[in-house]
Amino acid sequence: MPLHSAGLLLFRLRDDHIELFLAHPGGPYWAKKDAGVWTIPKGLIDEGEDPLAAARREFAEETGHAIDGDFTPLGELKQKGNKIVHAWAVAGDLDADTIISNTYSIQWPPNSGQWRRFPEVDRAGWFGVDEARVKILPGQAEFIDRLLTLLDAN
Repeated sequence: MPLHSAGLLLFRLRDDHIELFLAHPGGPYWAKKDAGVWTIPKGLIDEGEDPLAAARREFAEETGHAIDGDFTPLGELKQKGNKIVHAWAVAGDLDADTIISNTYSIQWPPNSGQWRRFPEVDRAGWFGVDEARVKILPGQAEFIDRLLTLLDAN
């Protein structure tokens, strides 16, 4: 049974260019990685939870910012490992330098017996479409294309 997660693709218009808000995963495994590892803020959907409610909750947990607005479904994509990600686009703005993420615990260094806490998201940023395509996980890149198609239709 695949895991289902839900997230938000926040976007804004700056100087007639679309910018996308992406999050960088926290923790030692991701610390020195950049291209192809950024993500939309997202997380697992709790049993019985509405997927959009999960997306909004996870965005707030991973950034410290609650987002309101008109949420447009972008559908779902299957990532490596069979995780299915449901996403919604929403126009908005926030200061990426002010994010505050929840944390998780792992044994670090591995097999050391020492447990350490790390933020789920260690930083976030706004990126133009071309840069976002380089930064985002390959399994989520289609969400960018879907957003652009929706924006072109309006």
